[in-house]
Amino acid sequence: MVHVIQRFSMFAMVVAAFAAECADASPAAEGTQRVDEDFAIQGEYVGQLTVEGERNAWGAQIVALGDGKFCGVGYQGGLPGDGWDGYRKETAEGGRTGGKAVLYGSGFALNIQNDKIVVTSDDGQEMGTMKKTLRRSETLENQPPPDAVVLFDGRSADNFAGGKLTEEGLLAQGATSKQRFGDFSCHLEFRLPYMPKARGQGRANSGFYVQGRYEIQILDSFGLEGRDNECGGIYQIARPLTNMCFPPLSWQTYDVDFVAARFEGDRKVSDARITVRHNGVTIHDDLALPHVTGGNLLPENDEPGPLYLQDHGNPVRFRNIWVLPRE
Repeated sequence: MVHVIQRFSMFAMVVAAFAAECADASPAAEGTQRVDEDFAIQGEYVGQLTVEGERNAWGAQIVALGDGKFCGVGYQGGLPGDGWDGYRKETAEGGRTGGKAVLYGSGFALNIQNDKIVVTSDDGQEMGTMKKTLRRSETLENQPPPDAVVLFDGRSADNFAGGKLTEEGLLAQGATSKQRFGDFSCHLEFRLPYMPKARGQGRANSGFYVQGRYEIQILDSFGLEGRDNECGGIYQIARPLTNMCFPPLSWQTYDVDFVAARFEGDRKVSDARITVRHNGVTIHDDLALPHVTGGNLLPENDEPGPLYLQDHGNPVRFRNIWVLPRE
């Protein structure tokens, strides 16, 4: 579950979404922590809307695309992982003028200003309002148990080959743990940069490689469909059950339970298995991993492996990384 820091009014509707602007395009190299006027409008909104004569909760994700352009997706029932029924979506696209943005969908418009969306029908009737909400993972800042191996606590990057400590006391991408692990549970927190003009795999790309073999993708896929090459996906193997990606510059969490592949000599007798919670929501449940994923550091065998935080050229940051080895 995710916790809502600010919950304004009832649950949610939204309307908004991805159009051609949200499709994969050539990567753009840009982005750090700098924000712009669009950043204030981007985010998650919840409220009650009257749609087709019925009053329901909806959730909306509004995504900045750069230069005042936006797309969005609305979820009937609430936000992903927090009420959405898993089926109905509505989409919209539009732009910003000054401090206000207007997005248009099929039969409705989203009027966004001052952390609020007023949804109107094509004939100008108000369908309801949604207010901005900031969600927080229930596992954010979880402290390690006494027998855990603390790999990073903000004081030093010495536990990682290639580890770089930033001025903020965070771990930069491109680090490989010196210690190797077999079966384990682990916790890590990551922050995606704000890169509104980037698209597809060029938008805040990194990856968390379990044992240096199996990648849990890290990407700014806020508001996207949730594919195997998007945030939370097991690259080349499985898409997440729910796209739980928060907006960029939010702190997010991965909590992982991992059982290594078993071998008898050179013959594999059982696949590795993994359970992943993204921002407190289970997105892979005891999933079999039949093979290593692209970009792996190690071949699949019965040797323990490191945690590897991929450098894909984007300034992704990490903190609070610990591992609980299991027999």
